Amino acid sequence: MDDLKKGREYELLVEKLVFGGKALARVEGLVVFMDHAVPGQRVRALITRKKRQYCEARVVEVLSQSEAYTEPVCPHFGVCGGCQWQDIAYEEQLKWKRVQVADSLEHLAGAEGVEVEAAVPSDRLIHYRNKMEFTFSDRRWLTPEEIDAAGMRDAYTFTLGLHVRSWFDKVFNVEDCLLESAEAVEIVKETRDWCRGSGVPAYGIKSQRGFWRFLVIREGKRTGQTLLHLVTSDQPEHEAAVDILTRHLVSRFPHITTVVHSVSRKKAQVAFGDQSRVVAGPGVIEEQLGGLRFRISAESFFQTNPFSAEKLYDEVSRLAAFQGTETVWDLYCGTGSIALSVAPRVARVVGFEVVDQAIEDACVNAGLNGIENARFVSGDLKERINQARGPGSGEHRPDIVITDPPRAGMHPQVVGALLEMGPGRIIYVSCNPATLARDLAFFTERYEIGTVRPFDLFPHTPHIECVVRLDRKR
Repeated sequence: MDDLKKGREYELLVEKLVFGGKALARVEGLVVFMDHAVPGQRVRALITRKKRQYCEARVVEVLSQSEAYTEPVCPHFGVCGGCQWQDIAYEEQLKWKRVQVADSLEHLAGAEGVEVEAAVPSDRLIHYRNKMEFTFSDRRWLTPEEIDAAGMRDAYTFTLGLHVRSWFDKVFNVEDCLLESAEAVEIVKETRDWCRGSGVPAYGIKSQRGFWRFLVIREGKRTGQTLLHLVTSDQPEHEAAVDILTRHLVSRFPHITTVVHSVSRKKAQVAFGDQSRVVAGPGVIEEQLGGLRFRISAESFFQTNPFSAEKLYDEVSRLAAFQGTETVWDLYCGTGSIALSVAPRVARVVGFEVVDQAIEDACVNAGLNGIENARFVSGDLKERINQARGPGSGEHRPDIVITDPPRAGMHPQVVGALLEMGPGRIIYVSCNPATLARDLAFFTERYEIGTVRPFDLFPHTPHIECVVRLDRKR
């Protein structure tokens, strides 16, 4: 092991895929992590980093191919930060996603012997996303071929696209993408061409100067409605350019039903604004999910894969085993999609969410669907829960709690509040097996882990959703 050095090449057999999407092999007993390698491949790999307990490597050559390999179809595969499993057969992707959930529960939650069911496949493998974020940059990432052909003189150029894998400050021009829709790609290319010719500069991720920052495209997959969200820096002198661009895009793409412009004063690269205005249309779009209508605004959370989300919501209701008399709390409820889907099956449901705009949308969504036994509460979740369960609050204590937290998982104080309330059943919906396992470790003293069912809402990526049923011990 002492002879293993950075910069040396080794012949490796790829054993498995691990959490985060990397492939794992071993050399001289030491674990080696690699990107873009498929279990069963024999590869020649260059050690790029050596640590005491593991190494990182880059695949130089595939010496023998795996039966699990499939030819990627996206021209940006290998450069783009998304779809990193596109070269792995879909059944193999599902297999390893289930393994990752099982490994996380065993090693991080200490939940040995818990059965993890087979991952439920996505209904669509391409064009399944209803939202994509694209980044403007004043410095385009160049391919090696472009550098050889043109030198570095074109390095500082206007671009609108996606991030190069593992680089927050490198953006490449998107010419095709199989995630959202072909129409969305055309909107990106037209926006890039127009903005580049406008004379108004793109925002520099490093210089923190410039105007154009993000283009977010949200689609109603079943309604055909499209929302564009343009995020710029705070430069009022360029605001008219947004209006002109909007008129151009709406005339070119009739399915664009609304455009929102947000101004961001933040240095952080997040596609949210400090203030917003509606430039065209109603400022929202609608989507249909499980027989319900939902209003979606520019910054509200909504399930990215609506086709598979319906299956996931059906599973939530099945595992909750509602009798029709329950009070249900839906934590991290977003625009109310889960709360409203279960409302007809229970006595009452209360949704909690920190994003005010999402709560506004949730209330409107309840009205759109004629649902009167659901209400929604905005504010800091841990504070709101403590208020709701306090004496004199007038709030019914929950019989069942549904929680669907962000990737960071549940705040420890929220976990503590649930343990004190002790609802009879908790349905945990997770998009991150690691934080799911961390949180479940706190519950296992007082709750039994029942069904664990992964759902693939993100084909060709390592991401996996999971629904877990917890029953309070007698």
